[in-house]
Amino acid sequence: MLDKVIRILNFDNSVIRQKQLLSCYSSRITDLTGFSGSARLYCSASLRHKISSLIPPAENHPTFTGSGDFHHISEILTSRIGSPATLVVFDFHPDWDGLPPRFGCGSWVTQALKNKNITKCILIGMGSQDLNGPALQSAGLGALAHNRLEIYPYRHSPSRVYLRKVASNYSLAAKKNFFSTQISWSQLENTGLAQFTLGLIKRLPERRVYISIDKDCLTKDFALTNWEEGCLRLEQLLTMLRVLRENLEIIGLDVTGDYSAPCFSGRIKGWVSRLDHPRHPAAQGFTEEEILRVNEKTNLDILQEIFA
Repeated sequence: MLDKVIRILNFDNSVIRQKQLLSCYSSRITDLTGFSGSARLYCSASLRHKISSLIPPAENHPTFTGSGDFHHISEILTSRIGSPATLVVFDFHPDWDGLPPRFGCGSWVTQALKNKNITKCILIGMGSQDLNGPALQSAGLGALAHNRLEIYPYRHSPSRVYLRKVASNYSLAAKKNFFSTQISWSQLENTGLAQFTLGLIKRLPERRVYISIDKDCLTKDFALTNWEEGCLRLEQLLTMLRVLRENLEIIGLDVTGDYSAPCFSGRIKGWVSRLDHPRHPAAQGFTEEEILRVNEKTNLDILQEIFA
């Protein structure tokens, strides 16, 4: 069971500026700002190991990691799951790339699944083009076998993958042709999300769950990030969290998707950032005060639901 102490892994100062959040909850802050530029988007195996060594064990504290550029820190947190559990991820992106870098915000789910104690992973709320084209070609499709990974976009047209096997999976329909397979996704847009979540729970192999939330899955009304605008409304996310809380044991939670301007160490990472980040991020055009207010309010609402 989660306790009412929050943990902030402070890479970018985006969460420690949220004074109401800090006044409502006791907090344990780990200063990692020295790694802000080097750890954004991805990090090397040696840097991952160093950061991991600085993060105290605290599986039962909800954890905030700042910008979505640091979502791969969730891989470090989930690597510490020591007994069977399900990983549930709310995200606008699937984060299941199979290509290097291994420890990146676009590939962390693939790495997390190397922990055999994560018996199942469910991705919820995607809407990005990462489920199409070249990004799908390099995705971790093997994890779909035996329904270990299930993917539920909020809204997405059918996709096509070439010369790769797509296993039978509860969350999609695959139609194989000679050189390609068409994938039709199970979309959530017109689905009753409480009943959807209950249906997921009935098929889980155990009752323990770790939840990772990237707020870029939400619309601009509820999250102003340096990534694209998502599709979910906050009340939809909270409905699913409520059903999970009422029916399962939440052993861990992390939240990313607060805002900080991308700032990198090294020209290569800066170039990758320009390619990877959207031209028009959700936070564009908003003042710092507006960004802080919207993101803090959502953090507080998530915690209120989790601790209800």
